[in-house]
Amino acid sequence: MTTAPGDDGRVDDQPRTDSERHAAGGVREEAISQAGAEARITRDDDPAPSEDPSAGPLSQPPLRRLPVQPIAGGLLAALIVWYLFLADTRANNDVVGGLRRLWNGVTELPSMVVDTDGYRAWWRYVTDQEGWDRVLTNTIEHVQLVAASMLAATLISIVLGVLLHRVRALRGPVLGVASVFLTIPSLALFAVFISVPGIGVGDRGPIIALTMYSILPILRNTVTGLEGVDRSIIEAARGVGLSTTQRLLRIELPLAWPVILTGIRIATLLNIGIAAIAPLVGGTGLGGYVRDGLQRYPEFTAVERMWTGVLATVALALIVDVIFTFLRRATTSKGLRT
Repeated sequence: MTTAPGDDGRVDDQPRTDSERHAAGGVREEAISQAGAEARITRDDDPAPSEDPSAGPLSQPPLRRLPVQPIAGGLLAALIVWYLFLADTRANNDVVGGLRRLWNGVTELPSMVVDTDGYRAWWRYVTDQEGWDRVLTNTIEHVQLVAASMLAATLISIVLGVLLHRVRALRGPVLGVASVFLTIPSLALFAVFISVPGIGVGDRGPIIALTMYSILPILRNTVTGLEGVDRSIIEAARGVGLSTTQRLLRIELPLAWPVILTGIRIATLLNIGIAAIAPLVGGTGLGGYVRDGLQRYPEFTAVERMWTGVLATVALALIVDVIFTFLRRATTSKGLRT
């Protein structure tokens, strides 16, 4: 006695012969084959899953991004060349003459570079007339000017960076104001502080201006470094009972320090160059050589004075860059070094 489900789903208790069982099996196999054929037809007609069904012949290709940096670089180069034309032709709008003078200067540049008379004249000026001790004194004054501004900018920027990391609503306005500082011409900003009571002529105005210029690189890198700290590490520190201040001082700031130090390095090198303008408003530093050379040009030793200021500033920047390389290695744990 065997039981099998009938067509209506009920169990058929009637006995079946062998011929009936074979007939029923053949019907089931034929139904299965027909269902498989229908599935293959449906699969062939349907689009592939990776294809976008909405894509059609009228769909537009994605827009390509404009090469902003090359365009900006080309415009800047064009403005510089045009400025040289106007300055060289004494505002006579003689573009052809400006091109000719500019080309003559470019062709004479290699001979000026290999001319040893200029190097010997500069060396005699520094050794016999100016003296290396005075160059060193002006270099120290330049370093003091940059160091004072960098100390103030570092403290202000790190504190603001922690605040912006905690309060995201302030990030846009504060970074926007810091960005505006860099758009102000340095000489104009130095001169503005001369008329401010309590500042006047001297190093106070340049220190404040250099501090303003240094805030953005350090501030942006502080925020970026804190945002890059792994959240799981902070959660683990919270799990072991560290307070918010302890997590900041012992976990977040040490992990973000390499990025913060990069911002300090960029701001320092930037300030070394900008600080050369300080003597124009009564400040000290290596820029005094450039100022004296411009005032005396084309008299004797004018070029040598400008060379002294430029070369000493470049040498100072290179030395500071090397110092920051060793400072990063000394203050960063081995696991964070790249």
